[in-house]
Amino acid sequence: MTRPIPLRKRLLVRLLITSVLIAICSVAATAWLAVETTTRAIQEEQGQVLTEDMDILRQLSGYAATHRDWSGVGQTVRALSDRTGRRIALTAPDRTPIADSETRNTALPPRAAAAVDPLHTDTFTEPGAQRTGIDPRAVGPFRLPRAERERVRLLAEKRRACFSNNGVQTRITQMPSGRSVLTDEEGTVDGGQVPTPCADGVLNTPTATEEKALAELNTYAGDCLKHVGGKFPSLFAATVDFADRSMLTRYVGGKAETGIDTTRDQDKKAQECVDSARRQQLEPYVAPAAELFLGRGDSAVPHFDMSAANKAKVTGVAGLVLALTVAVTVLVATRLVRPLRALTHAAQQPPEQHVRVPVTTQDETGILAVAFNDLADRRERMEAQRKAMVADIAHELRTPLTNIRGWLEVTRDGVVDPDPELLASLHDEAVVLQRVIDDLQDLAAADAGTLRLHREPVRADELLEQVVAAHRVAAEAAGVRLHTAVAASKGADGADGSHGLHGSDGSDGTPWLDADPVRMRQALGNLVSNAIRHTPADGTITLSSRRHDDEVVFEVADTGSGIAPEDLPSVFERFWRAEKSRSRRTGGSGLGLSIVRQLVTAHGGTVTVTSELGSGSVFTLRLPDAR
Repeated sequence: MTRPIPLRKRLLVRLLITSVLIAICSVAATAWLAVETTTRAIQEEQGQVLTEDMDILRQLSGYAATHRDWSGVGQTVRALSDRTGRRIALTAPDRTPIADSETRNTALPPRAAAAVDPLHTDTFTEPGAQRTGIDPRAVGPFRLPRAERERVRLLAEKRRACFSNNGVQTRITQMPSGRSVLTDEEGTVDGGQVPTPCADGVLNTPTATEEKALAELNTYAGDCLKHVGGKFPSLFAATVDFADRSMLTRYVGGKAETGIDTTRDQDKKAQECVDSARRQQLEPYVAPAAELFLGRGDSAVPHFDMSAANKAKVTGVAGLVLALTVAVTVLVATRLVRPLRALTHAAQQPPEQHVRVPVTTQDETGILAVAFNDLADRRERMEAQRKAMVADIAHELRTPLTNIRGWLEVTRDGVVDPDPELLASLHDEAVVLQRVIDDLQDLAAADAGTLRLHREPVRADELLEQVVAAHRVAAEAAGVRLHTAVAASKGADGADGSHGLHGSDGSDGTPWLDADPVRMRQALGNLVSNAIRHTPADGTITLSSRRHDDEVVFEVADTGSGIAPEDLPSVFERFWRAEKSRSRRTGGSGLGLSIVRQLVTAHGGTVTVTSELGSGSVFTLRLPDAR
């Protein structure tokens, strides 16, 4: 009789209490977090919006710097809108739409957030790079074709190696125009001071494309420089790395000229001339100026008002959450407890009834019910097998004991004289009895995990030779021929070696395994004995071994009667015989193949069988290689 479970320990009550506590904690934590984080999140939103605005402006300016028009900007605008959650619209200065992430026809904000013009941009669109007000990504005619870009990269690698050999560590950086330059950890071009062996000027020499662009730039700047004054050359080029940085240098007749003195004011005016010339030169290569409109919500920071109405809302929501939690918990717990009670009731029934439980769900409880039913099925099968095994053991032991007892009684009564022939018969019966007892002892040790193996390196060919030698007499008496074949590893000539019954030469390619030689002889011997009993006269039994991947494979093949397909799954069961009419003398005890499987399993291997009626059987043992 099962004792009643106290109320506080019942699963339903414990689940209910746990759910209520979780709900209370969840509601309280949610309310507290809402009060603490709402104001902070709104305050931080303005800073995040500003960062997003500058990132949007930077990317659209980069698009304008690398495209001649805005025809394909729609995809970029939509991607930026999806990532930031903002409405992004581009229009011409006269409010003609260019691209808009808003599909509905809604009005634009009254004022533009910024102007997108890569030739007149602020210094924050690309931090630290726009000292001239021109987006550095706008390179126009200075963009190098692939061949020149690769040639300059090779020159940069050569120069970097020269720097490294002179103790200056630099890295190669590719500028927007495609030109490769050397920079150090601080971003200084050519690592600051250039070592004398590396100052060949080859890397900084303009390419054909740059020569053409510089000549065009000098043409644009020529008229302006005439009015600056000072001693300037007729041709004037800008930027050391050609449109990537705004550093003036004098360029006359294709060669750099130094030593020209000018005043600071003249240099400033010259820089303005060059900037104006660059804008004039780049204008055909960049998109025209556009207005950027960004949609945003109310930027005012709301005050969290914990008024009576808000309190009532929080209380109502908390009560609703608690009610739903209790209802769901009761429903789930009831459905969970019902199959558990059925399992408990079934487990309390007498074992001989083998009670099953119905499977009503597909969750963990249903899986537990299926496992319980499987356990009941296995227990029923094991009980039937136990009864059958006890009957088989009694039968196997009764027959030789009955024979021994009968002969001893007639000898005691003087009916038969104890002659050598009678004693030999009694000895044979005792040997049969001892063999059955030894087989049962081996199986019991294997089942209990106490079967001891004395492992040592064993050669496959020697093991087969020993098994053949032990069964040669029995095979000759039955008129059966025994053969062995050992396949070695591929030698230096790429051929596979093999050895016959007397052909084992101990070559290095012979398979080896780490095993108990006595137990392995017993396993292979059982297979050979079984094959001899089922192979007619003039038949052949072949024992072979080979190495396959990381395994040593043994095969015992005979040309006997074979095994029916429906009997193959049962050949390794205890006390099983292919022919039920056979006695233990002609058919064995029915334990030999079971012992083979146990011994091979103990060695970490597997045993399988294939057979065809009238053609013979092949038993295959796979054991770990000792390499």
